Order: sequence, then structure tokens, then C-alpha cells
Amino acid sequence: MTKNRRIRAGLLAAVLLGPLLTTGATEALAQASSGATVALQAPAPDGLAPAASIRPKTRSLPAAPTDAAASPAPAPQTAPDAATPDAAAAQPTPQKKAKPPRDPSKGAVTNLPIPRYVSLKGNEGNARRGPSLTHRIDWVFTTAGTPLRVTAEHENWRRVEDAEGMGGWVHYALLSGVRTALVTAPMADFRMQPDERATVLFQAERGVTGRLLECQPDWCRVNVQGEKGWVQKTALWGVDPGEVLE
Repeated sequence: MTKNRRIRAGLLAAVLLGPLLTTGATEALAQASSGATVALQAPAPDGLAPAASIRPKTRSLPAAPTDAAASPAPAPQTAPDAATPDAAAAQPTPQKKAKPPRDPSKGAVTNLPIPRYVSLKGNEGNARRGPSLTHRIDWVFTTAGTPLRVTAEHENWRRVEDAEGMGGWVHYALLSGVRTALVTAPMADFRMQPDERATVLFQAERGVTGRLLECQPDWCRVNVQGEKGWVQKTALWGVDPGEVLE
């Protein structure tokens, strides 16, 4: 309502003062009729009205986007490096447990004690320089039941030696686990009991072989060609001092 009144007052002034208005004032009134706000001023001293000051209507502009809206969406986080193949390859691999060192007192093949005693199974056994048939024969054992001492193992071969230290590598099929002993004394007394005061049952000279039946720390009961008796270990080869056999 105020705006309309101002516009009418401006029109009335234009009618009454038409002859006195300049061209600029007329244009101002015309703009006022179109809806613009016009501020009228008193006429200038020279009789000319100053140009009307027109304030255009302001329009509200859309708000500028904020930094949060203008910034791009954060990129999705990638998986940790440990999930990538390169990172997995860089991971330290678990180390295998080291094998315990082999016990030198046990055979590498049988895990039986080394050294140990065996006997010759047949009437002949070739002792070779190495553990294969391609190695030359160094010694030949010719008496069945000869006691032998095993000092090493390699696959199917055993390195053996006799009472004189002679021997070599023999195939395990030529050996037996039967325990025998060799008389090393010039003449050995075989007694009824493991006692020096016991009755002597028979005697055996050096080189005679017998089968061990039983051993105590100092005595062994031996079968020599069907005869059985106790003899001191010091007269035998094929059994260790202090060894007990039952």
C-alpha cells in the first residue's frame, strides 16, 4: 500500500508539474510506474531536476556449495599390505626344525648299538673294501659261527672285524644275530658253576668257538660242541666286560 501511494503521488506530481519536469524526470516517473522504487529530490538550482536514483530489486542467489559438499568423496581404503601377494611373499616362512644329530653309538640303518657282536651265518663270507659288490674282496671268513664285531652300517652292508681285527664290508644276509664267543686263552676251564672253586667240566683250547647261553658280569655259560659250562670272560672274545646276557 505504501508503494502504491508513492507511485500515485509521483504521477500527480508529474501532471501538476509536467511543464517543469525534464526529460530525465519523465523517465524516472515512467520507471516508477513499472514498479521500481524512485526517490524524488528537490529541483536543482538551475531549474533542472537531478536524475532519479533507481535501486534495482535484489534477488537472493543460491548458496555456494560448502567445502564439505564440493570435496570429492573419500576413496575407499585399500586392504592392508599383508593381503597383497608381494607382502605375503615377504612374510618370513616358518623354518623347519633341524634334525637332531645322529647318535654315533647307534647304527645309521638299524639304530642298534655300535659296536655290537654278531656271528657268521654260513661257512663262507666275503669281506669287501667298500659297501658294494663292485669293491674288491679283502678277506674271506671260512668258519660258520665265527664271532664278528659290527663297527659301521651302510644300507644293506655292515663293516665287521674278527678277533684279530681283520674284516671289511659284509652283506647283512651273511650275518646272524646268534651270539658266539671265541676262546682266546691257551687253555680255558669250563666249570659247573661261575666260581673258580667249582668243578671243571671240560677244557677248550685257543681258537675254539662256542655259543653263548648266559653271561654275568665276569662269567659266561657256553655251549661248545654240545658241552656246557661256565668260563671266565677274560678267556673269551665276543662279549664285552660287564655285559649281561640272559
